[in-house]
Amino acid sequence: MEKETEARYLQWLSNELYDKDLKKELDEIKGNEERINDAFYRDLEFGTGGLRGVIGAGTNRMNVLTVAKASQGYSDYLNATFRNPSVAIAHDSRIKSDLFSETAASVFAANGIKVHMYPTLMPTPSLSFAVRHLHCSGGIVVTASHNPAKYNGYKVYGPDGCQITTKAAEAIQEAINNIDIFTSIKRLPFDEGIKTGIIEWIGEETVNAFINAVSDQSLLKDNDGDKNLSIVYTPLNGAGLKCVTTCLKKNGYTNIHVVKEQEEPDGNFPTCPYPNPEIREALELGLRDVRATGSDILIATDPDSDRVGIAVPNKEGDYTLLTGNETGVLLLNWIATRRIELGKMPAKPVMVKTIVTTDMATKIAQHYGIEMREVLTGFKYIGEQIGLLEKDGEENRYILGFEESYGYLTGSYVRDKDAVDGAMMIADMTAYYRKRGKSLLDVLAELYAEYGYFYNTLHSYEFDGEAGFEKMKAMTKKLRNEPPTSFAGSTVITRNDYLNSISTDKDGNETKIDLPVSDVMKFITESGISVVVRPSGTEPKLKIYFSIRSDDKAKAAETEKELRKEIETFLGI
Repeated sequence: MEKETEARYLQWLSNELYDKDLKKELDEIKGNEERINDAFYRDLEFGTGGLRGVIGAGTNRMNVLTVAKASQGYSDYLNATFRNPSVAIAHDSRIKSDLFSETAASVFAANGIKVHMYPTLMPTPSLSFAVRHLHCSGGIVVTASHNPAKYNGYKVYGPDGCQITTKAAEAIQEAINNIDIFTSIKRLPFDEGIKTGIIEWIGEETVNAFINAVSDQSLLKDNDGDKNLSIVYTPLNGAGLKCVTTCLKKNGYTNIHVVKEQEEPDGNFPTCPYPNPEIREALELGLRDVRATGSDILIATDPDSDRVGIAVPNKEGDYTLLTGNETGVLLLNWIATRRIELGKMPAKPVMVKTIVTTDMATKIAQHYGIEMREVLTGFKYIGEQIGLLEKDGEENRYILGFEESYGYLTGSYVRDKDAVDGAMMIADMTAYYRKRGKSLLDVLAELYAEYGYFYNTLHSYEFDGEAGFEKMKAMTKKLRNEPPTSFAGSTVITRNDYLNSISTDKDGNETKIDLPVSDVMKFITESGISVVVRPSGTEPKLKIYFSIRSDDKAKAAETEKELRKEIETFLGI
C-alpha cells in the first residue's frame, strides 16, 4: 500500500464523516491493506455519467463526503456558468439514496443555488422532465440504475434535461479537483434550507404534468385496441410503481397485478440480486405471477424506472422474455404503422439508435422512409439528437429512440430513456395486436420473415479493484494495437476506432468518424457480423456485443459461440 493511500485513510479516520456507518467501516478495515487500498487508491471518476461506485468509506466509494465534494464542484460550475442557478433533485430506492440527495441539496443551498427536490422517490426520466418544466440550470438523480445493491451513483443533467456533455463534465471535474473534501465544502443544514425556502419540494403539479406528457405519446384510441389486457407489473423494489401504474390506468388499463414481493421500495433488492430487467433472474417472480394469472404480458422496470423488460405468451403455453432489440424493433414497426394509419407521420421522420443496437432497426427504418441516426452508446447521445432537432424547430420529426439495453423514448418531453413511456407504449402495442388476433411473437416472426433473422448478444466481464481496472485497460489496448483481421472465418472489412475517431477499411484506407471520442472498437466483417468491445463508463465491466444476420436462430447461435470463444481467447479473458 502506497504512503499516499495510507495517509488518505488516516485523514478520514481523524475528520468529521457526517455518517456513523463510515467510521464503523474505517475501524473494521484497520490493518487490512487490500481493503484500505481498494477504498482509497483513487478518487471516484466523474464523467458524463456523473459518479457511480460501491457504497462505503473511502475516496473510491459512494458516500456523503464524495457526494458532497461532487456537489460542491457542480455548484462552483453552476455559479460560474449561470446567473441565479437552480437545480432539480430526484432519487430512487437505493441504500442511502435519500441521505445522498439531502447531502447534495445542503451543499447546493449553501452555495446560494435554489433547489427543487422531489419529496419521495421518482423515476429518473421525471428528473429530466422537472429540469425542463421548472426551468432549472441542471439537476441530479441519485441512482445506480440497474446495478446490484452495493452500488449507488450520482447522475448529472444540464439545463436541456439531458445528461451533461463531455465539455461540462470536464469543467465540473476541474472544479472538483480544486476542492479539499474536509475543508472546502459549504453546507447548510437541510432543515434550515427547507425552512428558508432555498430548498423547495416539487409538487404534484409537476408529477401530473410528467404523467400527462407521457400519456400524450399514446397512439392508441380507445376502440383501436383491447384494453382489457391483463398486465403483471413489477417495479423490482424501485421507483416505478406510482408513475407506471398511474399512467397505465390513466390510459385505460385497469387489469394490473403488481408482484407483491417487489412492490415496495427496498434498496437491498432481496428477491433479485441484480435488479435488471435484462436478466431473467430478476423477472422470476414476475414470471411466476404471470403464469399463475394467465396474464397477457409481464412488464418490469428497473430501480430508477428508465429501462423496461417484458415477457409475452408463446405457443408452448409458457412465456418468452423479449430482448431490448426485439422490443425496440417491434415498437419501431408499430409506431411507423400507427402514425401512417392516423396521419401522424411527420414529413421527414427521424429515429435514433446506438452503435451497439440491432441493425434490423435500420432495415425497418429504410422500409418506412425514416431517417436513421446512429450514435455512441448511452442514451444521452440520443437525447442530444432530440436537442439538435429542437434547436432547428424540428423536434416533431423525432418518433423513437432506443438502445439494446432496454431503453426507449417516443417523445421530446424528456431527454432520457423513460420506462413509464415504454410501459405505456408496449401496453398499447400489445392491445392493438391482440384486438387483431396477433401476439407480439407473431409480429416478430413476420418481421424476421421480411427483413431476415438478426441475432444480437451481449457478454459482460467484471474486473474489480485496481488490478482488474488495469487488466481491462490492457485488453482494450491490445484490441486497438493488434486488431484481428477476421472473426468466425469472415474477413474484417471495417474497423471503427471511436477513441481515435478513425474508420479503417480492409485495404487500410482511413476516414474520420464524426462522433464524440469514446473508448470503443467496432469490427464489421464481410458476412455482416459485427463485434463491438467497450469498457463500461459506469461500472468495472468490459462489454462485448455480437450481431449476426443469418437464415435462422440455430445457425446464428452456432456462429455466436464460435465468435465468443475466439475473442475471449484473443483478449485472455
